[in-house]
Amino acid sequence: MKRGMRVNIAYFLTPKNSVSYLYDDFTFRQGLEKMRRHGYSAIPVIARDGAYLGTVSEGDFLWRLLDTEDARDAALTKKAAEKLRVQDLLRDNTYTPVPITASMEQLLSLALNQNFIPVVDDLGKFIGIVTRKDLLSRLCRQVDLLSEAQLQKIV
Repeated sequence: MKRGMRVNIAYFLTPKNSVSYLYDDFTFRQGLEKMRRHGYSAIPVIARDGAYLGTVSEGDFLWRLLDTEDARDAALTKKAAEKLRVQDLLRDNTYTPVPITASMEQLLSLALNQNFIPVVDDLGKFIGIVTRKDLLSRLCRQVDLLSEAQLQKIV
């Protein structure tokens, strides 16, 4: 693929309706339960209007538990877990989103450090994700096709 070449991200995109995500106003407990149910280590966070706000990880939940004053005496109580919101867990070093017009170079660069890349529209609304697995699968297929074409030329 040529450097900076635009790709149709829609080919790789797992649309929002097929992606698990958390709303920023979910309680700490709701967020943790949803992550546990789906078995994810990180999950996108969006506002009720659909704007992408960031990503939270299991570690974010864990660190919040350890940083909570209640944690000194005992485990975070269910009552305290209802007061905290997912938005309280968001940090600056979140998964970087890309616009739907991103280049393959941008996707691959982010995939080095992110399991998935959030995709947003022109208004910053969350429209889905591109997973590292899907990118790698596509690249492997392309390499296989190139190898077959080179073998055909030799034969």
